[in-house]
Amino acid sequence: MVGGMMGVPSMKLPFPVLFALPLLLAAPLMAAEPGGPFVIQVVDAATDRPVPLVRLRTVHEVEYFTDNEGLVAFDEPGLMNQRVYFQVTSHGYTFPKDGFGMAGTRLLTKPGETATIKVERQNLAERIGRITGAGRYEHTARCGRPLPAPDALLNAGVLGSDSVHNAVFEGKLFWLWGDTNRASYPLGNFQTTMATSPLLPGRPGASANPGLSYFTGSDGFVKAMAAMPGEGPTWLSALVTLKDAAGKEHLCATYAKVKAPLTVYERGLCEFAADKSVFEKILTFPPKAVAFPDGHPFPHQTEDGREWMYFGEALPQMRLPANYESWRDPRTYEPVTPDVAFTSQADGRKIISHNGCLMWNEYRHLWLSIFTELHGRTSELGDIWVAEAPSPEGPWRKAVQVLQHDHYSFYNPKWHPYWSENGGQIVYFEGTYTATFSGNLHPTPRYDYNQILYRLDLQDLQHP
Repeated sequence: MVGGMMGVPSMKLPFPVLFALPLLLAAPLMAAEPGGPFVIQVVDAATDRPVPLVRLRTVHEVEYFTDNEGLVAFDEPGLMNQRVYFQVTSHGYTFPKDGFGMAGTRLLTKPGETATIKVERQNLAERIGRITGAGRYEHTARCGRPLPAPDALLNAGVLGSDSVHNAVFEGKLFWLWGDTNRASYPLGNFQTTMATSPLLPGRPGASANPGLSYFTGSDGFVKAMAAMPGEGPTWLSALVTLKDAAGKEHLCATYAKVKAPLTVYERGLCEFAADKSVFEKILTFPPKAVAFPDGHPFPHQTEDGREWMYFGEALPQMRLPANYESWRDPRTYEPVTPDVAFTSQADGRKIISHNGCLMWNEYRHLWLSIFTELHGRTSELGDIWVAEAPSPEGPWRKAVQVLQHDHYSFYNPKWHPYWSENGGQIVYFEGTYTATFSGNLHPTPRYDYNQILYRLDLQDLQHP
């Protein structure tokens, strides 16, 4: 053997290579599946809308998770053109069980064809999709379908980000996140990440594609927006736009310096310097300061006609006159003590709130608090509740569970009031989806440590 082919010199090859050569030459033909992948579409049985984050698992433990279009592109070598069983599971969604108690279905995996699976939503809140991170439309791309957004697969190198804050500033929506993962190394940005997106009031529904434009560095990865001096990460909170006496807008925040294990050793005020595209320190609070802006802000006019800016998480913690000069002067800060005793509207049990967010709702003509339950029944930090009160101070009493996660965290939920629809009947919120604090040793690929958007119809709360 081996004679020279036309124009190719003769050469001798080792016997193992000669033996394997036909297989090596045929490998691309053997691996390729004509017609593209077998497409599985998962939709809500009640609305026919796509359901992201549904797990499809084969008998031999190969897992797929639907992307933002509710799609899975299946092209498993050796399992095409035959019936394959898929177990179907998802947080807050169910699929009918067979006589053996198994929730799943058999599908004929023909390349290029599509099968639809319908799941029943158990949560009051409907999952819209993942806002941050890579591969949000991974299977859509694998199916060869058009991508709905330029950043559908990767934006500014971001794989995941922790906890969101928002504020409308100079006609745009500004976004802040905490620690942010990157593709090139396990350690990413720990000095706050920021992006902007168009503010589109009155648009027909929010989506998981807000059009994020990140502030980036020379390497294309997100820029450190708040590199305050000192050891450890810098986290920003209480992002708020305030006007000064001359009517000029200022984008303000509270910074926290953090060291292991999650210990805050310094807090202070900082402001966005547009000419430098970073936050700069304004002042540092005394170590024993009790009242300071934290959590999420919201405006409120009290009965005496005064305009205040409140700050807090699930409940308000402090307030200050709603102007830039008062924000810079801690002597104007006032603590707020709300009247609260959260109990489940369903069974009356006591609910211990973790972090959350408040907003005024025009549809209900009440204040809404959304929060994560501490030590929830399905997860340490994965159950989400909504409560109502006539004022920020309360009284806060009955709460309704709108979302649950099985042994998974979904913390720091945040309302998006600028996306509300039908006069506030339809509201939107997001939170951080992560295995952290849950005890779950199997983080969801691509979704973990990212922000997921939900919508809620307030008619479904079934108020007494």
